Amino acid sequence: MDQKVLVLNGDYTAITLCSVQKAFVLLFLDKAEMVAKSENGVMRTISQAFPKPSIIRLARYVRVPYKGIALSRHNIFKRDQYECQYCGSTKNLTLDHVLPRSRGGDSGWTNLVAACSRCNHAKGQRTPSEANMPLRTQPKKPTLTGFLKLSAGTLDQNWHAYLG
Repeated sequence: MDQKVLVLNGDYTAITLCSVQKAFVLLFLDKAEMVAKSENGVMRTISQAFPKPSIIRLARYVRVPYKGIALSRHNIFKRDQYECQYCGSTKNLTLDHVLPRSRGGDSGWTNLVAACSRCNHAKGQRTPSEANMPLRTQPKKPTLTGFLKLSAGTLDQNWHAYLG
């Protein structure tokens, strides 16, 4: 049961993903309502069967202080879909500074990319244009909804209305 459930705030904005078990507990305690059921099966107890939730909405609006997506190695790899941004390899990934730190580059969302160790070494202390190694995609800071899509793996059809 590694299926995820989309959690909406009281105003129907997406705030997070949770497990089916956690969603079921929120529904059972009347802290949330089911917006959409999942098409894959039901949850069973000894005497009853309940539909698996796909989307739940919290009963009350919860003020969530949004601080943005945390900048971390794992989140950079997730944003870049675990692929080298120079050659597309998925092996021996490291972080690469597009503008090297030795030349004033920072460690931010727009300057860090996933790169295989071979490409990272070949690029060295040069920019991608100087090394003649164009980036496959331009690095940018992910949005919350975009990051939820990446975190979910496979998207439930019901989620498209809330995640765009």
